[in-house]
Amino acid sequence: MKEILDAVEAPGSTTADFAALPLPESYRAVTVHKDEAEMFAGQESRAKDPRASLHLDDVPVPELGPGEALVAVMASSVNYNSVWTSIFEPVPTFAFLERYGRQSPLGRRHDLPYHVIGSDLAGVVLRTGAGVNRWQPGDRVVAHCLSVELESADGHNDTMLDPEQRIWGFETNFGGLAELALVKANQLMPKPAHLSWEEAAAPGLVNSTAYRQLVSRNGAGMKQGDNVLIWGASGGLGSYATQLALAGGATPICVVSSPRKAEVCRRMGAGAVIDRTAEGYRFWPDEHRQDPREWKRFGARIRELTGGEDVDIVFEHPGRETFGASVYVTRKGGTIVTCASTSGYRHEYDNRYLWMSLKRIVGSHFANYREAWEANRLVSKGRIHPTLSRVYPLEQTGQAAYDVHGNLHQGKVGVLALSPAEGLGVTDPELRERHLPAINRFRGV
Repeated sequence: MKEILDAVEAPGSTTADFAALPLPESYRAVTVHKDEAEMFAGQESRAKDPRASLHLDDVPVPELGPGEALVAVMASSVNYNSVWTSIFEPVPTFAFLERYGRQSPLGRRHDLPYHVIGSDLAGVVLRTGAGVNRWQPGDRVVAHCLSVELESADGHNDTMLDPEQRIWGFETNFGGLAELALVKANQLMPKPAHLSWEEAAAPGLVNSTAYRQLVSRNGAGMKQGDNVLIWGASGGLGSYATQLALAGGATPICVVSSPRKAEVCRRMGAGAVIDRTAEGYRFWPDEHRQDPREWKRFGARIRELTGGEDVDIVFEHPGRETFGASVYVTRKGGTIVTCASTSGYRHEYDNRYLWMSLKRIVGSHFANYREAWEANRLVSKGRIHPTLSRVYPLEQTGQAAYDVHGNLHQGKVGVLALSPAEGLGVTDPELRERHLPAINRFRGV
């Protein structure tokens, strides 16, 4: 790996130099093991500890197929899907790998007794497979996490509708929490030149998800002047939704769970912030029923912050805990756009407030290549900034996942792979200097 790192850090390295680098036989990767999939059986979700299930293993370099790229990973980050993988919820991810393995001979590479996880990366292309023309060895890239076959007509209008659409590093093997990663070439995008490796690795999944969910015509189609209620607005997903709302001329109403997280939102530029813990909202008095009076109290608080207006869009991702309130507080004709459901998948709401007020519920899942590209372009232009609260070395990925699982973080939690230190990888220092105040402000998120 030293030769690869030396080539990355050498300013004059060429495509030929990278193409001539010998590939190692193995690399270090963060994995879960198939024979440990039942290790947390009988435990509550919150009690399951990713530090016990995540391993740092030496694994063989996978075979490179047509349309694919092998990338030297300089940095990655932890997403909630990595937490789900680590605690084997809602199902062990080996079921996804087994299904992929039945699809084709190349798919069989993914069906292994270990799963290399991770759905973000910033790094350098080392090799490309047959048919790849856009990318060359030595290109500095980030990756979005949509792995798609595009053999079905369904995927050619919106690749997220392709029946063989998978989330790389979650439903495929050879993910980004490793020294090397295997991706489809159409997952790659240019690395923002003014960002360090760990900063560039942070936005990928969550920024693209927030873009589709909030901005895209496939999501809520946010417009200038909209009031947007954002749950978990200081977190990995919500912090990008907050930035997208501000950059797009909308008004975010940020919902958080502590004074510290409220201050994070204000530092991002949001003026309307609700600390739901301090204000004592209890949408579920017990596990069997919701309290509509709390929905009404919450709606009244929102109108205090918006000058008497209801919200046009609710950016929903907690799920069960908040969904009833989300449907209630949305204005007539408004949109509840939902993904993730980190507090539970079984949503309950009063349908009278949906059908009689002509509201819409829109399901949203990650992003297609175009949406991911546009989201990355906003980062490259300095309109959206990485929200990165802490960076761990690859050896401490279990702790990084533990932080995310326990909601001990704000923004994203980064992981250094081949990069030996934070702050490396910037190739446009002038652009960085121009955006440095914002970068530093958001880096503290």
